Amino acid sequence: MRLLITGAGGMLGQDVCAAANRAGHDVLGLTQGELDITDLGALARTFAEAAPDAVINCAAWTDVDGAESASDAALAVNGEGAGNVARTAAAHGAWTIHISSDYVFDGGKRERYVESDHVAPLSVYGRSKLAGEQAVTAASPERHTIVRSSWLFGAGGPCFPATMLRLAAERDEVTVVDDQVGCPTFTGHLAAALVALATRARPPRGVLHVAGRGACSWYDLARETIAAAGLACEVRRGRTADLGRPAPRPPYSVLGTERPGEAPELPHWRDGLSEYLTATVPAR
Repeated sequence: MRLLITGAGGMLGQDVCAAANRAGHDVLGLTQGELDITDLGALARTFAEAAPDAVINCAAWTDVDGAESASDAALAVNGEGAGNVARTAAAHGAWTIHISSDYVFDGGKRERYVESDHVAPLSVYGRSKLAGEQAVTAASPERHTIVRSSWLFGAGGPCFPATMLRLAAERDEVTVVDDQVGCPTFTGHLAAALVALATRARPPRGVLHVAGRGACSWYDLARETIAAAGLACEVRRGRTADLGRPAPRPPYSVLGTERPGEAPELPHWRDGLSEYLTATVPAR
């Protein structure tokens, strides 16, 4: 199958390209510099030349705090840009796989969020991702899958475990919030699931929740990361309110699914962390 991967230079995009190549597909991966999804003309030319069967849109504004002071830029990529990809794909008969976020929820629940739960993003970033979902649905109502995932980490870019490993090597202790709970998701696992969805004979339409199995706080993830890497650094519990971050985060954004059999089930986040550490931390 011919697959177009947008945002191919990013952490998730790199893993999607690798997964698609391993599966034997004909892959065209384009970085942000090679294809700007806010440019409809560039998208039209790319689709006309590449003639993909499906596009996996990994292009995104990912700076959650930065979006608070750059809302127009975040919305241009995550909202309008997402709609541009889906609209162009539909015009060329291609299926769209679009990546969204758990940050479309406000975190008020204390049980897993499923696909039909009410969305109420707290931040500009969350609103931009919700705008992307709406734009994709409107632009390609019959030929899209929106995949909400959570707390991505991987070997191909900056991520929370990488930050914890760096800080733990420099300090005797770190403080990490324990009042945000979600589903850490290894991009290597998510990438394979996205490729599998894109290449199904009949991909599921609408929203799917696909995230690492299990749930934990950032504090739990930090402790697991530092301990597994064999670093002597104490992890202390902190509170989100003490960080003074520009963007509010949902305190609880654990994802579940009401579409079993359609939504791929990923391995546990601890398995993802183990694979991440194997790929990034030298053997001791």
